[in-house]
Amino acid sequence: MDLTPLLNFVPASALGFDRKASAYGAPLHEDLREKIRASDVAHADETSWRNNGIGHYAWFAGNEKLAYFHIDRHRSAAVAKGIFGSHFEGILVRDRYAAYNGIGSQWQSCLAHIITKAKEIKREHGLLPQAEKDAATDRFCDRVVTLFQKACETGKKLKSGDIPWESAKGMEEGFVKRLSSICNRPLLFKPAETLRAYMAGEDQKYLFTFLRHRGVPPTNNLAKQAIRHLVIFRKICFGTRSDTGLITHGILTSLVQTARRQGVHPLHFLQILLTADTPTAQAALYNNSS
Repeated sequence: MDLTPLLNFVPASALGFDRKASAYGAPLHEDLREKIRASDVAHADETSWRNNGIGHYAWFAGNEKLAYFHIDRHRSAAVAKGIFGSHFEGILVRDRYAAYNGIGSQWQSCLAHIITKAKEIKREHGLLPQAEKDAATDRFCDRVVTLFQKACETGKKLKSGDIPWESAKGMEEGFVKRLSSICNRPLLFKPAETLRAYMAGEDQKYLFTFLRHRGVPPTNNLAKQAIRHLVIFRKICFGTRSDTGLITHGILTSLVQTARRQGVHPLHFLQILLTADTPTAQAALYNNSS
């Protein structure tokens, strides 16, 4: 689709474009948050941000069809609740950050995060003097990486249909048995012991939620990929410069990424956002599917 004529303007008219688009898009941004709160599955993540030189955090909430961003001064449970609400009933795919603990009653812990953590622990352990090393730690880390890489591969095959869903329950039992074997003894290296205790504790059930609920992935890669755009922007432009810019960037990033996930060209959507009423822009954002 040729979109060249959609946004004809002289350079001077671009002044204030972002603020105008943000003002028109604010109701859609709020509606996006409500849709996230009603989702069966949602992903969550956050990254550091700078606004006028002061530390902030860019939060993401979304799924394969929706993307919601909120930039806040704080990285707290209160912000997470402000995004997901007090009664989120879906499954949250997340890392182990405690701010998400009060969001819903079910979640999927990101297995890719645990794989990365196990590799980091092994590297850290390798820096110790030989006399202080614990041979069981390296073996533990290797077994964790192998187990969860297999689990991630299983998740992909379940999604593609290469493995029938009916076999998921038995596969979960096998993974739990292997994990219990890996975590059966305390470790001397504290970081490894912390990870072992987590995987052997009451939160173990959240490691294999993807084998009990269709449509739940074993990793939080979707959120990591979504938030990467903000990370790149932060490195290039060093964040935002004002509270207005902070709000504008959260709204426009949400709408543009959601448009892409809905199969709508962002320029086509922005043209409608700036020239039509809110209901028309909303229908355009969701490709008339909302």
